[in-house]
Amino acid sequence: MKKKWLSTIMLFSAALMVMAGCGNKPETNNNSGAATPAPSATESASPTASGSNADAGNYKIAISQYVEHPSLDATREGFLAALKDAGIVDGENLKVDLNIAQADSTNNLSIAQKIASEKNDLVVGIATPSALSVAQYVKETPVLFAAVTDPLAAKIVTNLDQPGGNVSGASDTNPEAITELMDFIASDLPNVKNVGIVINEGEENAVIMAKKAEEALAAHDIKLVRASASNTSEVKQAVESLVGRVDALYITLDNTVVSAVDTIIQVANDKKIPFFSSDRDTVEKGAFATVGFKYYDHGYQVGQMAVEILKNGKKPAEMKVTVPDKLDLILNLKAAAAQGITVTDAMKDKVKDKDNNIIQ
Repeated sequence: MKKKWLSTIMLFSAALMVMAGCGNKPETNNNSGAATPAPSATESASPTASGSNADAGNYKIAISQYVEHPSLDATREGFLAALKDAGIVDGENLKVDLNIAQADSTNNLSIAQKIASEKNDLVVGIATPSALSVAQYVKETPVLFAAVTDPLAAKIVTNLDQPGGNVSGASDTNPEAITELMDFIASDLPNVKNVGIVINEGEENAVIMAKKAEEALAAHDIKLVRASASNTSEVKQAVESLVGRVDALYITLDNTVVSAVDTIIQVANDKKIPFFSSDRDTVEKGAFATVGFKYYDHGYQVGQMAVEILKNGKKPAEMKVTVPDKLDLILNLKAAAAQGITVTDAMKDKVKDKDNNIIQ
């Protein structure tokens, strides 16, 4: 009788071990193939109603980024830094699913569809094409956008103050920045009568900014001359076609063009043509000037919005779309020398934060 009772206990214990092994099967991380540890005794092994582990202190965020270039990368870094400062740390209590479309519309669409089919606590779209795609496909999970020029014109949201739905974020364009830059060109480079722009006419954000620049230049009787580039391989030919026809070069936050900006810098330096950009990162790379801000700060701002959603339960519908408010003239003195520009004291006096925004 005693042996029979011991055998029964052993069989029952074995069954419990099998059941426990099935219940704690590790998850697979699609990005790295590494296993995710099973929840601890203090965490819930079951997902929340939305299919996430946010209530247990763990988060999953999917990021769709249109292309890799300094401004967009800095945006992503600032975003993750804001989360880290709030105690949401990648690799600890945060799993980040990063997807780069490499400026390919087919990839961009596939990424949005993939993200929509998965369970996330938050989805982030970086750059207008990616933000638009995730906003169209992700309907239940909160969505934030960053590095979007005009979220209204792109139809990502219908109202900046009260976005409604599940989407909000931050625009990377203050319309005054374009006007101020064009005013600077007119006042401080009086010999400029024609400004050349390399542009992908298929990028709505670039078209919007180009129109604003054209209007601002027209007020000074300066003409904007366009050269189209539908992909990065066409940028070199486009900028070379402007040589001899323009007195200065300008680019918008055009993802296609910014991805090949080294080509424009080389032409500007070789031909001694002043080159103006729409973002600080391109000035740091070799453009002469812009009126702008740090994209890291822009991303950090969106990260703070994410913290409000993840930790405090805020809804994107209630969160106002923000725009940069720390505009300043940014000058690169080394680029000026390479492009044959004499930087005057009057130019330097227009820079508010001379320690950080006059790049030696």
